Amino acid sequence: MSTQNRIICLTPVFNDWESFSFLIKDIREQADLNPDYEFNIVAINDGSTEENHYDLSDEKIDVKIVNLKTNVGHQRAIAIGIQYVANEIKNSNSHDGHVVVLDSDGEDKPSDVLQMVKKAKDKVIFAQRVKRSESIGFKVGYFFYKLIFELLTGKKISFGNFSAIPFSLISQIAILPNIWNHYASSISESRLPIGVYPTNRGTRYAGKSKMNTMNLIIHGFSSISIYFDKLCFRVLKFSFFLLVFFALIIGFVLYSKLFTDNAIPGWASSLILIVLSIVVQLFSVTFIILLFQLSFRKSITPPNSELYKSFIHE
Repeated sequence: MSTQNRIICLTPVFNDWESFSFLIKDIREQADLNPDYEFNIVAINDGSTEENHYDLSDEKIDVKIVNLKTNVGHQRAIAIGIQYVANEIKNSNSHDGHVVVLDSDGEDKPSDVLQMVKKAKDKVIFAQRVKRSESIGFKVGYFFYKLIFELLTGKKISFGNFSAIPFSLISQIAILPNIWNHYASSISESRLPIGVYPTNRGTRYAGKSKMNTMNLIIHGFSSISIYFDKLCFRVLKFSFFLLVFFALIIGFVLYSKLFTDNAIPGWASSLILIVLSIVVQLFSVTFIILLFQLSFRKSITPPNSELYKSFIHE
């Protein structure tokens, strides 16, 4: 079979073997419906502590489980999987085929995989949720997350990990340094060609999500941290505009006191000076942090696409 029709489904798993067993069945169903495509599964066992009691074998599709030495977290498990596929599975002599990153719990639907692959000819295609199935509280929190993300980075984000990567780009993604922190943001920030495919979020196969509120907040800040340089610059620009604004107000207050008979409350001058001092400190601290961040660029770290080997259990 041509490698052009090869689809490697990459998924991290942590103590969710029941859901993973359902995922195998759904991917097998897609393989039966699309005999021209070869479906493989690579599961990154992210240091699971619960024993697997489910049959994870399949006669038609190859299921490979890569065991990690310890739990490294969802994003690093994906990064390890990307490097593993790039070095151990992908045919180095071919640019055909695709890697599909998806969660094992059923919320990323295997039925969307083939359409995403067909669009991912020369770019990474991310699933864009047009309909979500979470609680109202989560939807409100996600709305504010997207708003804060846009304010701090100047970019919009409307997708997660569910994505299709052509083999021609997998080696470039494997050496992205920020992929170990946040997969989706690192690709978005890398300037690699990307696109989106509208999907509806699926329902969870079994059990409950391991992602609690604290982990969600950390995950959100991790995506913002990828744009640290841009964040510092935007804060610097914002504080500069505030400096100009308050300088104009102080000039107006001094003019009113010295050249007019207008009564200016004493507390107004004090309040303006206090706020101005805060803005000056914000500007100074941000400026110094940005210089430190830029100074780190003089230390060049060569790309390493084989970091994954240190995490895999023999």
